[in-house]
Amino acid sequence: MSEKARFWLGIDCGGTYLKAGLYDAQGREHGINRQSLQTLSPLPGYAERDMDQLWQQCAATIAGLLQRTGIHGEQIKGVGISAQGKGLFLLDKQDRPLGHAMLSSDRRALAIVQRWQQDGIPEKLYPVTRQTLWTGHPASLLRWVKENEPQRYAQIGCVMMGHDYLRWCLTGVKGCEESNISESNLYNMTSGQYDPRLTQWLGIGEIDSALPPVVGSAEKGGEITPQAAAITGLAAGTPVVGGLFDVVSTALCAGIEDEFTLNAVMGTWAVTSGITHGLRDHEAHPYVYGRYVNDGQYIVHEASPTSSGNLEWFTAQWGELSFDEINQAVASLPKAGSDLFFLPFLYGSNAGLEMTCGFYGMQALHTRAHLLQAIYEGVVFSHMTHLNRMRERFTRVQALRVTGGPAHSDVWMQMLADVSGLRVELPQVEETGCFGAALAARVGTGVYCDFNDACRHLQHPVRTLLPDMAAHARYQHKYHHYQNLIEALQGYHARIKEHAL
Repeated sequence: MSEKARFWLGIDCGGTYLKAGLYDAQGREHGINRQSLQTLSPLPGYAERDMDQLWQQCAATIAGLLQRTGIHGEQIKGVGISAQGKGLFLLDKQDRPLGHAMLSSDRRALAIVQRWQQDGIPEKLYPVTRQTLWTGHPASLLRWVKENEPQRYAQIGCVMMGHDYLRWCLTGVKGCEESNISESNLYNMTSGQYDPRLTQWLGIGEIDSALPPVVGSAEKGGEITPQAAAITGLAAGTPVVGGLFDVVSTALCAGIEDEFTLNAVMGTWAVTSGITHGLRDHEAHPYVYGRYVNDGQYIVHEASPTSSGNLEWFTAQWGELSFDEINQAVASLPKAGSDLFFLPFLYGSNAGLEMTCGFYGMQALHTRAHLLQAIYEGVVFSHMTHLNRMRERFTRVQALRVTGGPAHSDVWMQMLADVSGLRVELPQVEETGCFGAALAARVGTGVYCDFNDACRHLQHPVRTLLPDMAAHARYQHKYHHYQNLIEALQGYHARIKEHAL
């Protein structure tokens, strides 16, 4: 390979893996390297990550990729990072990691969020932030630190999220990237700035001075430092752009650009997104908005951590069944043929904060295949909660583009098409996080004049699955029963709450 050839590096820091990929100016992939990431859970509801270890793993993943591909650091013209949204990565006043990072799936702030809900805080915030309140938001976690670890709170020097922290490790420059920070409950969606009213309402006004500048997705956020260069193999001075919230990265790669197609991400989180121009008032639901990469555009979503993470947990308990074995087991059963239900709420819920995970309807006749089928159905039914709400906002939707682990299973995707009655389109992009991050780096270093220009040049092949309408009718019947079960359990939790008071 010519040493004159130019490449762009995309890093993707997800819930389970950290990946790095190299791409040329045309977007062709020249190698991927990945490491699994450890999520620490020292107490129930905690989801943490060791920040020093994360940076070491990131540096080792980049160095391993360069080594494997034989590409020199000098050939890399720009770096972008895509990462899980939300969560909280803190530096102290001496710029050292302040304890472990907290991830978006962390639930320790549950009691605080419930208290805020009772006090009407979400209704106060929403017109300004266009966010619902979630336990894994930086705002909720900051308030938890203030109430439970006041000494740590007093030491906060800088508030960041995942890709902001890694960008800082690479460049020594602090910043919060816009597509991610816009969904933090610390940002005014209309003005495009932090809003001190928000931190006042949330009782965390002390952190205003620790919020770093907002950086655009393709804006240069710093350059590789000599120290980072020495351990990664990258060249000092290489520009690093703001990067992307991974949901935005996926929407970019999926080619979502109009209101006829929605994007569904199935990973740790169930996310359904659409792209729109401008903000709307008085909508049917409090839709979550975020800044999109194109001027004047917003990404609108509905989301909860109720997706394929449930399957991963269960298969780990059974001794790591292969994905092929699972798909064969599910495919061997009639569609919607069992009375078994699964509620996919191991990591959180979209049916009330108190809701937890479980199977219902289990009898001695049920086998492991039935349990796996119920998990597939439960995850799809949970996605339907979000999809149905989004279809009230995007009324002309004809297709659903899907990315994430489950998109590799035709059995699961056909179930999604059958349940939703929509055409399911599967973009053939393996690593949407790495690709999107490298795309941001290509825009930021002038290969494309903006993201619109970049997307015009992207032609990913798409596979399509059509719904089986006979199965659709059977699934609708079962989905209706799932909703009834959810409703009954909500009543159960309400009664428990009454008795506890």
